[in-house]
Amino acid sequence: MNATAQARPQPISREHYRVFRSIGTRWMDNDVYGHVNNVVYYSWFDTAVNAWLIEQGALDIHRGEVIGLVIETQCNYFAPLAFPQSIDAGLRVTRLGSSSVRYEVGLFAQGEQLTAACGHFIHVYVDRQTRRPVALPPQLKATLQQLL
Repeated sequence: MNATAQARPQPISREHYRVFRSIGTRWMDNDVYGHVNNVVYYSWFDTAVNAWLIEQGALDIHRGEVIGLVIETQCNYFAPLAFPQSIDAGLRVTRLGSSSVRYEVGLFAQGEQLTAACGHFIHVYVDRQTRRPVALPPQLKATLQQLL
């Protein structure tokens, strides 16, 4: 392999994630090829991250002065998922900056040890009104540190 080539992404095991959320697939998630359509995976990423932040009291989506905007996202697919499976979304933080966070999410078929898909997205936290980057609020930062 030459120096510029990257290794092919590989599935990741459950032990690499800090918290999990169960997500049920829906009939409408399947596409004409008989598996969950790729765009649904990104919805699951948002669900796993934002639900956890809301439950931890670290994000107020209606009245909070600070919101997270996605500036980058990516996903690798290893095995098909399909309705009526249940999915476990594993969550971790791999980079915590002054105003940004890199979340990594692994999607597992229930009971499986390796990801069917895994990916990441980066939030930059901004002032809700000005949309300018701001320092992570203390409670949000403390909550995110639990996922490092």
